Amino acid sequence: MLEPIGNQYVVARPVYSANAFAEEHKKKDRHHKTLLDHLKLCCRCSSRKVKEIVFSLLPIASWLPGYKLKEWLLSDIVSGISTGLVAVLQGLAFALLVNIPPAYGLYAAFFPVIVYFFFGTSKHISVGPFPVLSMMVGAAVVRLAPDDGISTDPSNNSTGDSLTDKRIMVAASVTFLTGIIQLAFGILRIGFVVIYLSESLISAFTTAAALHVVVSQLKFMLQLTVPAHTDPFSIFKVLESIFTQIRKTNIADLVTSVIIVLIVFVFKEINERFKAKLPVPIPIELIVTVIAAGLSYGCNFQQRFNVSVIGKMEKGFQAPAAPDTQVFQDAIGDCFTIAIVGFVVAFSVASVYSLKYDYRLDGSQELIAFGLGNILTGSFKGFAGSTALSRSAVQESTGGKTQVAGILSSVIVLIVIVAIGFLLEPLQKSVLAALALGNLKGMLMQFAEIGRLWKKDKYDCLIWIMTFIFAIVLGLGLGLAASVAFELLTIVFRTQFPKCTTLANIGRSNIYKNRKDYSDMYEPEGVKIFRCPAPIYFANIGFFKQKLIDAIGFSPLRILRKRNKALKKIRKLQKRGLLQVTPKGFICTADGVKDSDDEELDNNQIEELDQPIDTTDLPFQIDWNADLPLNITVPKISLHSLILDFSAVSFLDVSSMRGLKSLLKDFVRIKVDVYIVGTDDDFIEKLSRCQFFDDEVQDSIFFLTIHDAVLHILMKKDYSASKFNPHQEKEGKFDFIINTNGGLRNREYQGLSSGLKHKYSKSKIKSIYMVYRNQKPEYQHSS
Repeated sequence: MLEPIGNQYVVARPVYSANAFAEEHKKKDRHHKTLLDHLKLCCRCSSRKVKEIVFSLLPIASWLPGYKLKEWLLSDIVSGISTGLVAVLQGLAFALLVNIPPAYGLYAAFFPVIVYFFFGTSKHISVGPFPVLSMMVGAAVVRLAPDDGISTDPSNNSTGDSLTDKRIMVAASVTFLTGIIQLAFGILRIGFVVIYLSESLISAFTTAAALHVVVSQLKFMLQLTVPAHTDPFSIFKVLESIFTQIRKTNIADLVTSVIIVLIVFVFKEINERFKAKLPVPIPIELIVTVIAAGLSYGCNFQQRFNVSVIGKMEKGFQAPAAPDTQVFQDAIGDCFTIAIVGFVVAFSVASVYSLKYDYRLDGSQELIAFGLGNILTGSFKGFAGSTALSRSAVQESTGGKTQVAGILSSVIVLIVIVAIGFLLEPLQKSVLAALALGNLKGMLMQFAEIGRLWKKDKYDCLIWIMTFIFAIVLGLGLGLAASVAFELLTIVFRTQFPKCTTLANIGRSNIYKNRKDYSDMYEPEGVKIFRCPAPIYFANIGFFKQKLIDAIGFSPLRILRKRNKALKKIRKLQKRGLLQVTPKGFICTADGVKDSDDEELDNNQIEELDQPIDTTDLPFQIDWNADLPLNITVPKISLHSLILDFSAVSFLDVSSMRGLKSLLKDFVRIKVDVYIVGTDDDFIEKLSRCQFFDDEVQDSIFFLTIHDAVLHILMKKDYSASKFNPHQEKEGKFDFIINTNGGLRNREYQGLSSGLKHKYSKSKIKSIYMVYRNQKPEYQHSS
């Protein structure tokens, strides 16, 4: 019965153990689905299921019919043009990182966007070349198609060069196999692995990737020749190569880069501050590209200042070709790493935008989209793509609402490929690099997360820092693996060393809190309440035992062994007739008994001491907390009941079950009653299946709540109000019983002292939430 009284509530119910509750409230017979049931459900066909499958495999079918033409089209057009131009520029630049002619970078910027438009689930990322991924592909290309002393300029578009053709084929084959791996992962629904990437990890990883982009663009900004690296410490090797050649810097390229970066930063800030007043963001990338290309052509920068430009570009597409299966065998490891890094980078960036704009991503569908995109790109001799951080930032910051902006950007790339590519021939490569850097501001500003995370959660802050360090030092491939491993290690660490606490009653109510946190606390005499806030398994069962022993102040196994040793000595004295029992205790007529506590014991003796204490052969009972015969000492303990709060313990494994059962048996054998509270029915059922219970550890130790167990203990130890003598007990204990254990009957009320009657009126007692007659103690406990 639940009865509200103002801002308080009054509850009337019996004290429930798990068994008593199960007897009074019968559970429903539920049918739990088997694997066969799930298979039948998957194979069942219906119109609704067909619709769900179509929407899952073709996300465009779910969002395109709801496209707001008047509200979104203009923004998507502006975003698509801006993103398309950046995609063209980045495709040209990143092709150089793959060590193939720039025109092939346009293929990598075109085909994935078409596929992603139909199969992707993110509304804001721009799919295509990514510098780090391009460097990884380039490393595989150089390894499988080495120079062999032939000087080859990757910007030379001549298809007659055998080395260039071989490198193009290697890049295409690596991309094709990468797509197959991603598609297989998507079909097998392995996209769920992204749930192991926390927000802190994603933030740090994308920030580190942004720094990799910055370093990768420095050689174009300074016009230096820097070899590609993808192994650990690669970023430092690139920086070393740059600084050793710093005197060879082309000043014209450097000045151009700095000016472009500053202009882009300024206009980005203007777009951000005045986005409410501007009808559309200022397409600064488009403006500076047109101006830079015009100035370079009009002033002949290539001849006058020896700057590096894009150079000659061929029109149209290359014919599709089958991949080289030998490359599959030689580059399987590279392809696997490229597939994982490409997906994680794209999903990390997409996650940032999905959180910002509140829509759902499907990791497995993203794998399918990227896999199909890379397969198509590899067939047309492009190279593997993901999403460039800067290009996605352009698509989002210029007002892109959906992937319509992406498809429009691919139209721009298509126009450049088939018609106007020659207009970009005089454009400096340093302009491409500067535009890439100018759009990384948002990602680089994520360094501010460190301070915020430090204040909120130290573990998340540590994950951020270590992820960033791993990704910078080890590279994105190994860095990601190390980061995920470290993140999972922090979870293991938190559960392996949980913050166990000792609880006590607060406010004379049914509320129990950490006794160190509050002053007005009440602990029933001889009762300890211990809380474990984590699962108990093989890695932390030892820690759990030690924390429990520290909380109660003694080891039950040590007490058990001490008592069994003492029992052996008492038996010897009793058999020799040297021991007499009086109402005041033991009288030993011998001068002393040899103390063998320090004697070394063999295994059989230790096992004997670990057995239950058996005094049935003695003509008397032993009070272990009283004085024992001379030279027989056993530690005295005041604890008679231990409550384990397992409300936060979600599971036990087999190893921890053995350890817990052994611990409970030790307590039972020294006459300490143990109660476990807060567990659900599945927890108890699992213990039953694993044969956890026996004659010593019974299922009657489970209670619904801490308060149920405490009231049961008080009644069992005759602390209930019906047998309570208020003249001999402290008022604090009586307060607790009155407020938690129910009212007294009339004859008991009349027997109270005048002081207690004044403090607790008869009407007050009658309004107490539990009536004593409903509190029937259960004596089925093993002890």
